[in-house]
Amino acid sequence: MIQLEDYLSGRFQKSHTGYEFFIPTKVNDVWIWDDPRLNQLIEKAAIKLGELNSFSKLVPNIDLFIQLHVTKEAVVSSKIEGTQTNMNEALMDEDEIAPERKDDWKEVNNYIKSLNDAIEQLQKLPISSRLLRETHKTLLDSVRGEFKLPGEFRSSQNWIGGSSLLDATFIPPHQDYVGELMNDLENFIHNEDINVPNLIKIAIAHYQFETIHPFLDGNGRIGRLLITLFLVDKKILTKPLLYLSAYFEKNKSLYYDNLTFVRTKNDMKQWLKYFLVGIIETAEKSSQTLSNILEMKDRLEKKINSELGRKSQSAMLLLQYLLKKPIVNVNQAKEETKLSYNAANSLISDFINAGFLKEVTGYNRNRVFVFDEYLKKF
Repeated sequence: MIQLEDYLSGRFQKSHTGYEFFIPTKVNDVWIWDDPRLNQLIEKAAIKLGELNSFSKLVPNIDLFIQLHVTKEAVVSSKIEGTQTNMNEALMDEDEIAPERKDDWKEVNNYIKSLNDAIEQLQKLPISSRLLRETHKTLLDSVRGEFKLPGEFRSSQNWIGGSSLLDATFIPPHQDYVGELMNDLENFIHNEDINVPNLIKIAIAHYQFETIHPFLDGNGRIGRLLITLFLVDKKILTKPLLYLSAYFEKNKSLYYDNLTFVRTKNDMKQWLKYFLVGIIETAEKSSQTLSNILEMKDRLEKKINSELGRKSQSAMLLLQYLLKKPIVNVNQAKEETKLSYNAANSLISDFINAGFLKEVTGYNRNRVFVFDEYLKKF
């Protein structure tokens, strides 16, 4: 049994070459605490997640909106790692991206694919080392980390911060410990006998994963993705509607400080409070975003029906497409609405005049149009 107030996070051990690495305490145990404020935060976070989950049942075509949530998560989570792609670029096709931006675009789109694939895999695979390794393989496919063992736990020492082991901010456990620590973490996630509330469980699991740092690259993104996978796997959310990367990114140093203080000051309680506040704030914002989108969709549909007359049927098809992919060119509009090129071009002009779309390239040819009001809500 681990009493939270007496928790010891682990120990530092010297390697045979002289550097010190950290071995975290295993987590698969009963956790108890005395602080009633923690219970209040758990209750409030659970209520907010329940409110958010109700949207997945009430909102028609919720999967359209989820793809935008996933895209935003991919952009923000990758931004924490130094990638520069924005939402507009992430939603464009690869041939519309400037050559010097393609590497970043590919990283973000790999994240989108890895997240979507992992959610799908949950139908037949539990959250496990195997699932995380498969997700990692997709994440690093043909990008900068492609030589850093995609889909494999590391077989060498890594570090965080600094340029080498000599000046690193933090050195995770030696590679020989990764397997047993990941087994312990996996057992903890699925252990139903220890009666640890699920929101506490995933907060501890995220900390432990980041501390083990089992991959040579991509640990931050996989660790943040683990949170969403867990909420879906445990049926806390029916759909993947909650992503904490924006909360972590808002004050990145606070995120890293709270992780560090667990390791250096044994302060798991402060990490748990910070994490639960993140769940509360993010669930509230996501619910508000979905509420705003429903209001906007209703308003735009009424406007189409009242102003576009015989074009309204094609306009509704284009609107549906834009809710899924809010960046469009004339050929895509033509394909989606089954109109001629000229008729699709005319419909896009109507959408511009109505304030639905705006052109972003400034070109006369190969123009790209953005559903700006919708994107801004994310």
